[in-house]
Order: sequence, then structure tokens, then C-alpha cells
Amino acid sequence: MAITLDVNGKPLTVEAAEDTPLLWVLRDELGLTGTKYGCGIAQCGACTVLADGAPIRSCLTPVSALGSAKITTIEGLGGDHPLQQAWVALDVPQCGYCQSGQIMSAAALLEQSPKPTDEEINGAMAGNICRCGAYQRIHAAIKVASGQAPADASPQTDA
Repeated sequence: MAITLDVNGKPLTVEAAEDTPLLWVLRDELGLTGTKYGCGIAQCGACTVLADGAPIRSCLTPVSALGSAKITTIEGLGGDHPLQQAWVALDVPQCGYCQSGQIMSAAALLEQSPKPTDEEINGAMAGNICRCGAYQRIHAAIKVASGQAPADASPQTDA
């Protein structure tokens, strides 16, 4: 069936079954491969995208459930988003596989709370798993992107 989605500010029509997970529509139908498949059960966060600004797990969200929601993927941040700049400045990723999901969760947090506390950061990022253990650098990059730390800040070991 033909389904029209608003992805990264553009209306796009795809042919997909109603129960097709958004992740596969993004990757296979639209060629937006920045969103990653991780666990397939919405537990790791690698597939996180934003729907009307809220983080969702695209691996289990059927396209039919999105309605008129505005979907934003990592590609929709444009490459020069403050979070993306902070990620580069602090050399956050090791393998990088989870990073698009991490950044999208962080983007939703900064939209809600432009100067988040450590507790808000920890809460917002709790659902995103990083097998490389880059949590302290992720936390530091969010602080940099929010203007609460200089770009040359080094991650704290107690974050």
C-alpha cells in the first residue's frame, strides 16, 4: 500500500505493508542508512529517530502508526548540528554503530531541555546502549552541545 511520510521535512510516498517497521522503510525504501538495526526489540536504541521531536525506536514502530508525524533521522540533522560537532570535537565514537541513535536521543533531550542537568542527561540516554562504553564521552558531548562545557572539555570519569 502507498504510505506518505514526512521524513526530514519532505513528504515521501513509499510502497510498504502497514506493519512494516519504520526502520526498514527508512533504510530499504528511502536509502537513509544512518539509522541502524541493533537488537530488533527496541532495547538498544541504535534505531532511534524522532517523531514530532520525541525519540522512538524505529525497529518496532509500524509505518501505519506514524500518521502525520514529522520524522527526523540522523541525516535530517544536516551534519552540522551542535551535537554532531561536539561528537567530532570530543572524538566520541569508537566503532560508531550506536552513535546515530545516541545523537537522536540527545537531540530530543536538548529540544526539551536546552541546558540539561546531569540527571536529565542520564535519564534521556539510559535507553541507548554503547557496546564500546563511550558513555562518559557521550555525556561530555551533550554538555558541550548545550553550551555548558567548552569544546575542548575532557570527559569526567564520574559522569
